[in-house]
Amino acid sequence: MFLITMDENNELAERSDKFNIEEEISIASHRKGVSCVKFSPNGQFIASSSADKLIKIWSVSGDLEATLKGHKLEVSEVCWNSESRFLVSASDDTSVRIWDYSTKSCVKVLLGHQDFAFCCCFNFKTTLVVSGSFDESIKIWDISEGCCLKTLVGHNGAITAVQFNPDGTLVISCSYDGKCCVWDVLSGCCLKTILSAENSQLPISHARLSPNGKYLLMSTLDSIIRL
Repeated sequence: MFLITMDENNELAERSDKFNIEEEISIASHRKGVSCVKFSPNGQFIASSSADKLIKIWSVSGDLEATLKGHKLEVSEVCWNSESRFLVSASDDTSVRIWDYSTKSCVKVLLGHQDFAFCCCFNFKTTLVVSGSFDESIKIWDISEGCCLKTLVGHNGAITAVQFNPDGTLVISCSYDGKCCVWDVLSGCCLKTILSAENSQLPISHARLSPNGKYLLMSTLDSIIRL
């Protein structure tokens, strides 16, 4: 974890020589490569997932608070809900799991993907979760019922990232097929398809909406970031 130091006006400086980034904490606990790290929305905890099949929860001071066990293969992504109580994880064992941090236990196992579950995200407004898989599908789940509400099909490659927009009415997805899709949560319809490049469809490794939901950032395997 790194500390970003502000300038004398308490603002992040535009030039790199006006602020410093210093390593605060180095945490070594996973036995294999770390695939994902996420701050909890309340800023008190960090969740990490790994190829060692584990999810670990840390305090921001670097103390290990919990180790969540249950996945049978590598965990690709972990994500918090808005209350910083529940987490969702996606794994190569094809399952999506819901964890309750207050009890340090798995409370739901969501099955339905036919290949690696690679990405996942909570809807901050509801009890919905979205997941993407190497089976080229996106699934929207209701964790209160533990069931799949919709399966979104339209990509022709592995799904590499999924995210709800800020008000929870849309899902964005991206894929190695070079497409980023915008889906309506209620109907499950694809509202818009954005290609990674004009003349060719470059595999998209990740996509992310800005906090206000107006901008879409995507990274492609040609070493370019597009906004």
